[in-house]
Amino acid sequence: MVRRRTRPIFLGSLQVGGGAPVSVQSMTKTDTRDVEATLVQAKRLEAAGCQVIRMAVPDMEAARALTRYRGALSVPLVADIHFDYRLALAALEAGVDGLRINPGNIGAKWKVREVVEAARERGVPIRIGVNAGSLEKEILRRYGKPTPRALVESAMGHVLILEDLNYREVKVSIKASGVEDTVEAYGAFAQLRDYPLHLGVTEAGAGMPGVVKSAGGLSILLAQGIGDTIRVSLTGDPVLEVEVGLEILRALGLGKGGVEIVSCPTCGRCDWDLVAMVEEARERLASIKAPLKVAIMGCEVNGPGEAREAHVGLAGGRKGALLFAKGRVVAKVNLTSALDALVDLVKEMATEEVEGEG
Repeated sequence: MVRRRTRPIFLGSLQVGGGAPVSVQSMTKTDTRDVEATLVQAKRLEAAGCQVIRMAVPDMEAARALTRYRGALSVPLVADIHFDYRLALAALEAGVDGLRINPGNIGAKWKVREVVEAARERGVPIRIGVNAGSLEKEILRRYGKPTPRALVESAMGHVLILEDLNYREVKVSIKASGVEDTVEAYGAFAQLRDYPLHLGVTEAGAGMPGVVKSAGGLSILLAQGIGDTIRVSLTGDPVLEVEVGLEILRALGLGKGGVEIVSCPTCGRCDWDLVAMVEEARERLASIKAPLKVAIMGCEVNGPGEAREAHVGLAGGRKGALLFAKGRVVAKVNLTSALDALVDLVKEMATEEVEGEG
């Protein structure tokens, strides 16, 4: 997959764009002023593999709290700010690694200049975040609704403000709640500038519909080589956003690390509880970072073939299961002990991967 070449920017030590791997970010959904609750959620995101955490900054109390978060987290912290340039200045003073602002909605040009100069001094990039639900009134009057062309025009207006101030440490997002509009808008903007792009289908919804909508939009763009960071915008626990985002990258061959479990959907030939084993395997292998493929298959039709193609595989049947390692059968085990044997083998192989890298 050939990726679109973009300008590199840095959120702390994390490179975005310029050929760096696509990174997954999410946003805390607690009140940023509630340090205890927000820190718990941020730590959960970090543990799930989130690589960038964004927090809403609605007022000065929230801005001052950012110092606490920056000191407690090991991943980049981005402040999400609207309208009040003083909040952006306070967030920069607190040590954030990135700002999400729209220069056109924080007031007079001198206010924008103050934010840009403070960001320049600290080497902090600015993300312009255009959403279909908050387009400028004059653009909506011209287009009648938030079309892809309207979204791109809005984004370019904000970009030009920063370019006029000779600031190009910029990332851009152009989100709509529909897959088609989102894909068209990003594709059009990608032809105009080489800034890194943050992808998302905004307000995708909750549960399965939100997951499917996000996966559809993000996968189309990523398969076209477009996108440097992603967020899966789901109603509910933000940890799910991270999990879905990582799985999207893994499915497209863009993810790194972690165990990928391949398992059959089951059918009438499967006469044991494969579903329960897969769920428990996911939980027990979640902390492993080595890039290993694990197959758990339910019968003798496709089972042995898939198991041989994985780093570690299990092909179960009525009389027990065959355990595979790198294409070879290494043991025949009872179904009652099969999961333990598989987990032990995966952990052993993960250790070998780490030592091999060293």
